[in-house]
Amino acid sequence: MPNDYIKNSEETWDSIAKSFDATRRKPWKQCIDFINSLPKTSIVVDIGCGNGRHLIPCAERCKKVIGIDISRELLAISQSKVDKEKLENTILIHSDVLNIPFKDSFVDSVLYIAALHNIKGKDRRIRSLKEIKRILKKDGTALISVWTRWQDRYRKQFFKKWFTQFGRNEFGDINIYWRQHGLNIPRFYHLYSKREFLNDINQSGLEILDFQEIKLLSKKHPDNYFAVLQKN
Repeated sequence: MPNDYIKNSEETWDSIAKSFDATRRKPWKQCIDFINSLPKTSIVVDIGCGNGRHLIPCAERCKKVIGIDISRELLAISQSKVDKEKLENTILIHSDVLNIPFKDSFVDSVLYIAALHNIKGKDRRIRSLKEIKRILKKDGTALISVWTRWQDRYRKQFFKKWFTQFGRNEFGDINIYWRQHGLNIPRFYHLYSKREFLNDINQSGLEILDFQEIKLLSKKHPDNYFAVLQKN
């Protein structure tokens, strides 16, 4: 990944880190259910661990947890929570997700929650999924979530783009502004259709064990896809 792209991503998430932490503390049920299904002997990597809202419950259950994030500010927030809970089985690493600094077949499970969709470029997103396959042990599992394209908030916007801007950029790309606590900072998202998400997973070589369309905030249309994957 080009250095300027990494730098821009890091600066974006650093700038909203404190505001993000103040508003994103409750773990998602789908993640807790997955964590609770893991053997207590598991070594788990939380990719895009953010402020640690899923990393902490994972560390409380599993043998060892490694959190990876592109934002040093979010990692610092996570570290403060790890220290507060006195968790000695947790390591935090500053890294992008296209070059995960682990050897092949290193971990039992991966959490990759609400982060894949922040990578610009289809090739890069598939590459990150292949990195997950690379670091997983045989029969290792991963839980991945992404935002959906046709959710309530952005449905009309993408219908309009379909007719007026189709072909100009990768369809599904959008800037979503963080406007809490007086901020106004654009964040890149690629919102997925179901077909595209399944195709990208298939290109990674990971097997789909379970797939769910979830309404976390939407009333009518699913706003998140969750996939449980396995390396065979």
